[in-house]
Amino acid sequence: MKPEEIYLSDLYRIFIGQVPESFYLELIFRSAFIYLLLMISMRLMGKRMSSQISRNEMAAVASLAAAVGIPLMNPDRGLLPGLIIAGVIVMFQVAISKRSAKDQNFEAITQDSLQTLVANGVMDLEEMKRTRITRERLFAQLRTFQNTNLGAVKRLYLEANGLFSLIPERDPQPGLSLLPEDDKEFEEKMNKETGKCVCYNCGFLESQTIKNTRTLCNNCGDLKWVDAVL
Repeated sequence: MKPEEIYLSDLYRIFIGQVPESFYLELIFRSAFIYLLLMISMRLMGKRMSSQISRNEMAAVASLAAAVGIPLMNPDRGLLPGLIIAGVIVMFQVAISKRSAKDQNFEAITQDSLQTLVANGVMDLEEMKRTRITRERLFAQLRTFQNTNLGAVKRLYLEANGLFSLIPERDPQPGLSLLPEDDKEFEEKMNKETGKCVCYNCGFLESQTIKNTRTLCNNCGDLKWVDAVL
């Protein structure tokens, strides 16, 4: 449309548009067709498409949305191109899923692999840097699992689909506090000091009282030590 043809008082254009009124009857058929196409496509791609999805599954969903959007709204576009695109996406997704089930290396390439962020109460700083998980994000995630210190964490995994999995320590050890530093009153209520020191940077537990010294952490080389809590 030309700029001079657009004005706010043109309510017919705003609500009806420039399509014949009969197109709205056609929309009923187009909507039903697209809905069934999406339902069938998602069904063929497996149950995971209605749960937590991986990156390639998310790409498939986004591609489906882009494929069906244009023929749904444009009267000059047919439904066949959307059907062809949906078929190709489904075939690719099914092929990738079958290959991934047989080949772990292929699965790691297409869907990524899990990373261990915490092991035996100590943060893996290199893995956190590689996965771009900040200290605050990790602490917040552990608090959602009802943990108040790192000593209660045996393993924390970042799964390939972006979810976190926690394996708690059967016999919790003293560790770095996970509670916010500015909430001292609550931290003192929830955690008790153990007389041991823990590295503030990575959570490495030291049996001796070495706070306020120049002793380097054996795990990360940092100098800052705080009281380990339980």
